[in-house]
Amino acid sequence: MENIRLLSTSMVQATTDKLTDVRIELTQCDLKLLLLGAIQKGLLFIKPKSLEDQNLLIHHLRTSLSRTLNFFNPLAGRLATVEHDDSTVSFFIDCNNAGAQFVHAAADGVTMADILHPLYVPPIVHSFFPLNGVLNYEAVSKPLLAVQVTELADGIFVGCTINHVAVDGTSFWNFFNSWSEIHRGLDHISNIPVLERWSLLNGSISPPIRLPLSILNNCSDTSIPSPLQERVFHFTKGKIAMLKAKANAEAASTSISSLQSLLAHIWRATTRSRLVEHDKEIDLILFIGLRTRLQPPLPESYCGNGVVAGTVTLRRREILEHGLGFVALEINRVVSSYTKNKLTDTLESSLKNPGLLTMAGIARNKSLAISSSPRHNVYGPDFGWGRAVAVRSGPANKFDGKVTLFPGLEEGSTDIELSVVPETLKALENDLEFMDAVAMSSDF
Repeated sequence: MENIRLLSTSMVQATTDKLTDVRIELTQCDLKLLLLGAIQKGLLFIKPKSLEDQNLLIHHLRTSLSRTLNFFNPLAGRLATVEHDDSTVSFFIDCNNAGAQFVHAAADGVTMADILHPLYVPPIVHSFFPLNGVLNYEAVSKPLLAVQVTELADGIFVGCTINHVAVDGTSFWNFFNSWSEIHRGLDHISNIPVLERWSLLNGSISPPIRLPLSILNNCSDTSIPSPLQERVFHFTKGKIAMLKAKANAEAASTSISSLQSLLAHIWRATTRSRLVEHDKEIDLILFIGLRTRLQPPLPESYCGNGVVAGTVTLRRREILEHGLGFVALEINRVVSSYTKNKLTDTLESSLKNPGLLTMAGIARNKSLAISSSPRHNVYGPDFGWGRAVAVRSGPANKFDGKVTLFPGLEEGSTDIELSVVPETLKALENDLEFMDAVAMSSDF
């Protein structure tokens, strides 16, 4: 496959300046992600035979993006900082309408089959995304939002990079769906974002949160990343139902969910496939949704981070010796433990001790980190070309043990995009118990 050819790069601003000079303070859940990378997700569409002239198509996409930014004005802004006399710093979003980045590119000679048919995700997919390698705190001089439209021989890939301090997965996909609605000619969007940031503890407007400057001054990561391979594994609704039934039967429970059963299956398999000491503690890192758990609850359309990190820790021997039900029930217990009181304690603690997440910290102990969700409206966006045939993610926040969850094309199915070192992936593929639940990846 040939390289990407960049055709144009430009900045796109909102058409209205009604929110210009508005300052949006960030919550502890937003700030926790300063040292990580952006959310990078993209959709692959079949190129319609009646596709308009490519220059006109790009013009329409730029115009519709500009109109969409009228609803998501902060994404056209930049991060800004205020340094205080006590050696602390505050971050906020400056809604200055500096603009989002828009990239038009072509992957000459690359077909959709070149992307979908290989067993492993081809490396060229990462070049379908803009702002690769940019960390969230760097948005003081970089766009909060960048999109790249890459033309393939028979398809169109729309890659989107949004600073993770500004959005979580739910608000990311709300933006993507809203852009497609505006592009189809709608004057209004289905799910208008709530842009104000509230204090997650009492529902009032969020005050500035001060971070020690030392946190940012010591943020360099000198570790050498492992060479990774990525593969998408497809799980049908029926196979997931079988895992759920097995997990609940083994645990004598009725409370283990489909997702918890699937995660337990993946965690056990990756643990079997890795060379780890038998008594070593291993973490499963989950992101727990806050929107419905807080009191008062956050609106579903809240445009910010409505998640906190939760960790399930087990020894390798426990994961392998006690079976699917035991592991799934441990995941269920941790998720269920996030009651209103525990969330209050967690959020208060992060105000008093504002430690930031780092890739090195997440990757320790041969962790498995779960991101995204099969509940996100991934296949909702329709720019007038029909529904996407596949979703892929960019290189941001990838490490040996990253699991990205997506809904499958068929209702009730789930795709997992797994990033691990090649030897782990090969061992997984030879693991009969794991592969028995895996179906052939959905195709177009």
